[in-house]
Amino acid sequence: MASNFLYSTRDHKFILKEWLDMEKILSFDAYKDYYSIDDIDMILEQALKVAKEVVAPSRDDNDAVQAVFKDGKVTVPQSFKDAYWFLQQNGWGATNEWVEYEGRLPEPLFRACGEYFAGANAALMPYVLATAGAAKLIQNFGSEKVKKLFAEKMFTGEWAGTMCLTEPNAGSDVGDLLTKAIPTEQEGVYKIKGTKCFITGGEQDITENIVHLVLARVEGAKKGTKGISLFVVPKMWVDDDGNIVGPNDVQCVGIEHKMGIKGSATCVMSFGENNECRGWLLGNPPDAEGNAEGMAQMFQMMNGARMETGHAALSETAVAFHNAANYATERIQGRPFTNPKSDRVPIIKHEDVRRMLLDLKAYVEAMRALIFRTYWYFDVLHNTKDEEERKRTQGVIDIATPIIKAYCSDRAWELCAEAMQVFGGNGYSEEYPIAELCRDVKIYSIWEGTNYIQSMDLVGRKWMMGKGAVFAAWLADIEKFAEENANAAGLEKEMAVLKDAVNAYREIQSAIGKYFGEGKAYMMPLYATRILRATGDLACSHVILSQALVAQKKIEEYGKDHYDYAFYQGKVMAAKYFIHNILPHLFMIRDIIKDGDISVIEVEEGALTIY
Repeated sequence: MASNFLYSTRDHKFILKEWLDMEKILSFDAYKDYYSIDDIDMILEQALKVAKEVVAPSRDDNDAVQAVFKDGKVTVPQSFKDAYWFLQQNGWGATNEWVEYEGRLPEPLFRACGEYFAGANAALMPYVLATAGAAKLIQNFGSEKVKKLFAEKMFTGEWAGTMCLTEPNAGSDVGDLLTKAIPTEQEGVYKIKGTKCFITGGEQDITENIVHLVLARVEGAKKGTKGISLFVVPKMWVDDDGNIVGPNDVQCVGIEHKMGIKGSATCVMSFGENNECRGWLLGNPPDAEGNAEGMAQMFQMMNGARMETGHAALSETAVAFHNAANYATERIQGRPFTNPKSDRVPIIKHEDVRRMLLDLKAYVEAMRALIFRTYWYFDVLHNTKDEEERKRTQGVIDIATPIIKAYCSDRAWELCAEAMQVFGGNGYSEEYPIAELCRDVKIYSIWEGTNYIQSMDLVGRKWMMGKGAVFAAWLADIEKFAEENANAAGLEKEMAVLKDAVNAYREIQSAIGKYFGEGKAYMMPLYATRILRATGDLACSHVILSQALVAQKKIEEYGKDHYDYAFYQGKVMAAKYFIHNILPHLFMIRDIIKDGDISVIEVEEGALTIY
């Protein structure tokens, strides 16, 4: 697989230097003394070099060696350890989330580097990203003592981190968890007792300590999610100076045997089997009414992880696309349909292969644009001094998060399968990279809340933010873009279709509102996943057309003889393809929802279980 890690920095350079306003980001106090636009190329090239030479070789061990559970311990491939420590010790890891770390990269630039690492080995990066997310939670919500004990060692990667939500009896229904927290005589310290499952990196032999962020209910707290608190539970207990003093009654009792990303240990964890497990409370204990702070705290990490999940899905898809395109130029097969007597040709000459490749290209570039525009907004949110701008930016991020997580991961599974189709029989063979990419990428639609949960979040919450005003403004921005660029040379038809799509989307909203008024609330969950698909199509159409405007201007400026003409022409063609071949799904979804078929509701359960 190392030899099949094919990637390029070109699209990221376009995004960061030609499309997004990175000058605005680099003018913020956090970055202005460290970086300029001129640094972007060098940083991207260096990151890609690390991905190729350090991270990609470890991918071969993802299947060959895997994460192995034996006698309560988990071992991971030595190549994973080497790559983990290289990333952490050279500034490519968790330190970029550390507010005290000088010289942190701007969010979009750092995430571009992370895309290469995720594409190089999807199973390695959860060890890095989970640690960063857990450390950030401690940084934001921990007491001074807890931060002193854990934060620095986690941000530097010396100690790893996890988040522990899911239980055998409570998967997506986190409010039904059974893990208990019992106060001790030591202020802020609780006894923890319970079992968690599907814990990424719950046990490994990379770091000497693993700091688990565990959701648990303090005795007497309110039932459901409102009564859940969050605890810092280290695998090894530490003294007041942060020195390890011994085990903390945290045990791994097994790992899952997964379809893909087999080097990433997915663990079943037991806390307090011997009644000796302790954890530090993050934030305040439950109030007099039993309301706790844990879920609100954990959602910060979960939302970040959802962004990372969608981005990881994009990374894998990009590797599949680059491999498929490379294979299509080398594989000689068949003769042109229009000239059957000619010599055999590379399969990239065949119409359907070209369709599949442009499908891959259009989706990859549109999803990447959506992701990086959102990461750009992250930097604005964290650094702007304009309160109104911060408010607007938060709304855009809130809407984008479930779309990026669900839309990108759903499409990734389909697109990797399409890349396999380009390879033909070779794609189905493990000697080629696509089979492993397909096995790896499927997890992303399930991780961090299934995509149905993301869809219900979009329709049930994000549509309603600010009494509907936030989402209405989001739609209005897309409509305004289409109207302002209605006469853009060469893109007039595409802008008209985009504007029609906004109106069709409003019809979807009206139809769901009508069903609620008729007492048919079940229509929302019935159609939620398709609504998210339509929302993703619309959001991606907006950003890929925005990029096409920039590319078209470059074409006009440089002409066909310029060495980068093919890149910019590809941008314009990808946008045209997306608008005419992918966005029409939205109109179909509109028609399906307005038709209101409820056969799913009316079918007898027995009819679904006959076999």
